[in-house]
Amino acid sequence: MDLFSSIISPEFLLLAMVVGVVSGFVKGVVGFAMPTIFISGLSSFLSPELALAGLILPTVVTNGIQALRQGARAAWTSLTHYKLFLSVGAVVLVLSAQLVTVIPSNILYLAIGLPVAVFTAVQLLGWNPTLARRDSRIEAAVGAFAGFVAGLSGIWGPPTVLYLTAVNTPKKEQMRVQGVVFGLGALMLLAAHLQSGVLRMETLPFSAILIIPAIFGIWLGFKVQDRIDQATFRKVTSWVLLLAGLNLIRRGLMG
Repeated sequence: MDLFSSIISPEFLLLAMVVGVVSGFVKGVVGFAMPTIFISGLSSFLSPELALAGLILPTVVTNGIQALRQGARAAWTSLTHYKLFLSVGAVVLVLSAQLVTVIPSNILYLAIGLPVAVFTAVQLLGWNPTLARRDSRIEAAVGAFAGFVAGLSGIWGPPTVLYLTAVNTPKKEQMRVQGVVFGLGALMLLAAHLQSGVLRMETLPFSAILIIPAIFGIWLGFKVQDRIDQATFRKVTSWVLLLAGLNLIRRGLMG
């Protein structure tokens, strides 16, 4: 405990581990939303910088587990299957990151949150549009949009999940693809914050200890996810996506 006493009290460390279990559980069920839950939960009682440091290593590890759950070959197949989406997104991410000081973050949160919330709300009301699975133009366009908002805000989840849901991706494949996409993003986040100093000698042990509850949570979530069918998975995904969209709208309105 002395290892953490300079940055966090025992009570707050216990609370942080509870947040880790909850975020891991949700990720295990639907394959995303861990950073959102982590940052919202931890920043309610920790500084934003420490909250960000805390989520980095658990996010890297759990995305790796999710991506490799059916083996390395399946993960590689998903990587090559969605290479257009990933490559376009990566290029646009690098370019849009240069605009970070130009576009106000609250405008960006609203621009992402509003369409995500509206689209998922109408889905939950019974309208379930689908896209042509291998339409390269749509895949490239959505990849560009996801990369654009990721470069500006670090948020790549909602556009990616929205696309995978719209093309009616099978449950196991969607979970795996999300693990691959978000895992690559998490590695970029890790590299960026080793450079920025957010993840350093003082905060690294805190992030490392949160790997344990996050893994326990995702294990529990996988148990639930394995028992639900495609229709239920899609509905649960839509609910979590709706909450993510509403949270982005809240952040945008609060400035």
